[in-house]
Amino acid sequence: MKRFIRTRDTVVTDAIEGLLAGSDGRGLTRLDGFPDLRVVLRADWSGDRVALVSGGGSGHEPAHAGYVGEGMLTAAICGAPFASPSVDAVLAAIRAVTGAAGCLLIVKNYTGDRLNFGLAAELARGAGLKVEMVIVGDDVALPDNPQPRGIAGTLFVHKLAGAHAASGAPLADVAATARAVASATASLGLSLTGCHPIGTDLADRIGPQQLELGLGIHGEPGAETRPLEPVDALVDLVAARLLDAVRPRPEDRFALMVNDLGTSGPLEMNIVMRAVARSALAPHVSHLVGPAPLMTALDMHGFSLSLLRLDPQRTRLLEAPAAPRAWPPAAPMRIEVVPVPLPAGLVRKAAPASSDPVLRSILSTIARTLQDNERSMDELDAKVGDGDAGSTFALAGRSVAAELDTLPLADGAALMRAIADLLMRSAGGSSGVLMATMAAAASIEFAQSQNWARAFAAGVERLRQNGGARPGDRTMLDALQPAADSLLAGGSLSDAARAARAGADATAAMSHAGAGRSSYLGARNLTGIPDPGAEMVARVFEAVAGRG
Repeated sequence: MKRFIRTRDTVVTDAIEGLLAGSDGRGLTRLDGFPDLRVVLRADWSGDRVALVSGGGSGHEPAHAGYVGEGMLTAAICGAPFASPSVDAVLAAIRAVTGAAGCLLIVKNYTGDRLNFGLAAELARGAGLKVEMVIVGDDVALPDNPQPRGIAGTLFVHKLAGAHAASGAPLADVAATARAVASATASLGLSLTGCHPIGTDLADRIGPQQLELGLGIHGEPGAETRPLEPVDALVDLVAARLLDAVRPRPEDRFALMVNDLGTSGPLEMNIVMRAVARSALAPHVSHLVGPAPLMTALDMHGFSLSLLRLDPQRTRLLEAPAAPRAWPPAAPMRIEVVPVPLPAGLVRKAAPASSDPVLRSILSTIARTLQDNERSMDELDAKVGDGDAGSTFALAGRSVAAELDTLPLADGAALMRAIADLLMRSAGGSSGVLMATMAAAASIEFAQSQNWARAFAAGVERLRQNGGARPGDRTMLDALQPAADSLLAGGSLSDAARAARAGADATAAMSHAGAGRSSYLGARNLTGIPDPGAEMVARVFEAVAGRG
């Protein structure tokens, strides 16, 4: 798997140096001793309060070094990817930040972490330092497991214990708070893919139509392998398992963390968040953290949800400020959004619906053709563009098909205006705008001439003017213009379809595009491949001409 990594041996130190060089590293430094001691700590730490130390294997960024700062961690120890840091590194971190107030170690429930942090704690105590250790096991994937894993919910412990320590609380109180928060937290993850450990090229064990529920943040297999379902059903599944684990009372309120496990990205995580806001969890949630990549697993394509049962003290500590930029401040859970009304003039009174069987048949055929060719057009566009031409055309087709019963089919000018309005609202990309432009210009011409050939030609001309392309530039105009010329000359729909097909086929021989995404490509990428827009126009004309 391709990555931006110099070598496997330097991946952690390179990442630490990059963190410290970037904006998220402001106020941070590291212990000397690279590459053996990989410890990130606060540059402004005075040692006058309880220090919080955590860490673990790398590969979970921004955890753990990204949470070092006022109000959260004092130091983080970074092990090799998915491997516990050494005892020496943990001990060095403890000794570097522990003052008279003492130190709290926050450790995820994995054998290596428990052993290495535990031994370092014993050695530090033997040197006269006050050290406590809290184990976090928030994973509820296996309810009967006596040793649940520590996953994203560990960050709630970082945040609330960090806020308590920042207030000047003594070590015993900070440790008690941390243990209570760990006990009150439940997490569950779901992923569409596993992760790919650095330096390996293993095939993904999760099939293309499968997902795993309850998998670990080191790529451990999930508790269940299930068939892929729509996102709302998947979020409902995770929500149901979490609610079964926490068994909320009517008066209980929770903080919810929505975590990107690696490569889901903002677009998909916002879609997950939409489903969360409609799930059975939402009524119980008063505070929301995320969605964001908070505790990742390299390139895992999935998400996890973590619930923290709140009380007045936990709420106060959760809401307390924290310096690390990787931690998004908790916000109120929003279930309902009140939209702002459209500005005056944008809401146009729709013409009343009317009937014309011929036009209905033509529009229905166009809409169906745009939808039926979605995948093949996306595949064609992926070769010469950005791979979404079919999706854009299909969206326009679905929009028109959904509104057929409301359109003024007996009034050509009003019909084209309504279609233009519909496409402006619903069709995306440049293709959607161009189709709306054509429909708007056709509406104006038809109102004057009552002639469909002239209206279509006017739409094509306006598209040419606004889009900046000409015939020969390898765009949909190469099929639209000959079709319009054929209709203006008195040709039939079959004649226009043949003209559009000839124009579309000709684009395959064009080695240069004068407009659109293809204009950024060279001859070797274009030759032999027809323009997707022109090809779609040809298929639409062929379908309309051949409709029964």
